[in-house]
Amino acid sequence: VDQLSAFDQLHYHGTAALDVALEIMASGPDQHWLEIGSGIGGPARYLAHRGGVRVTALELQADQHELALQLTRRCGIDSRVHHACGDFLKYEFGDQQFDAVVSWLALYHIPERAKLLSKCHALLKAGGRFYTEDLCSIGEIGTQQMSDLQRDLYAITLPGLAAYRGDLEAAGFAIEACEDMTADWSQFTRERLVAYRADRARHVRVHGEATVDALEHFYNAVEQNFQSGKLGGLRLCAKRVE
Repeated sequence: VDQLSAFDQLHYHGTAALDVALEIMASGPDQHWLEIGSGIGGPARYLAHRGGVRVTALELQADQHELALQLTRRCGIDSRVHHACGDFLKYEFGDQQFDAVVSWLALYHIPERAKLLSKCHALLKAGGRFYTEDLCSIGEIGTQQMSDLQRDLYAITLPGLAAYRGDLEAAGFAIEACEDMTADWSQFTRERLVAYRADRARHVRVHGEATVDALEHFYNAVEQNFQSGKLGGLRLCAKRVE
């Protein structure tokens, strides 16, 4: 897991962001967490390895799910990480309930926000916690910018900070912490783009020009949207109270 962690974290600040969650959530070996949008499994493996929790990792994209399965087996941690593939809004969890529902840069891809949060609430044990780092809006996003965000970032739902909190409260959660990450992530994405361009020759040699062009376009799109003053980010922890 430690060898992979430099490569399999697809959110901002890698494992440092996960350490924040583990500290806030007071993780333990008797806990079972659900991760929504688990990608190739990096956060789930780290949470299980460092935090000692059991993790059910749900990913929509079949190719990422299959790679996550392979990597988790190779790490020898598949007894603590269960990978599942499907759409969270449709996936059947049976009678499972979780101590926490967590997500990193994935919830903004999901439509039907009321249904999303209601299902999170229903899947949590009494007193269970919801934790996310997610994109949001901090200004009125125009039609053209929203179209660009849908194309480049697959953005579907980008409520403002106050609306984000209000949606959770309406779903039966009490907000415990909410931090505006916009300035931090804006700087992170700017520095990431600069560093990627500085090593372009190396990246082309290793990955090929088409792949490098595609990733540079993505990094640039994210950075430009943060610089617009309309796209923001948050870190939020809430507790099920109903």
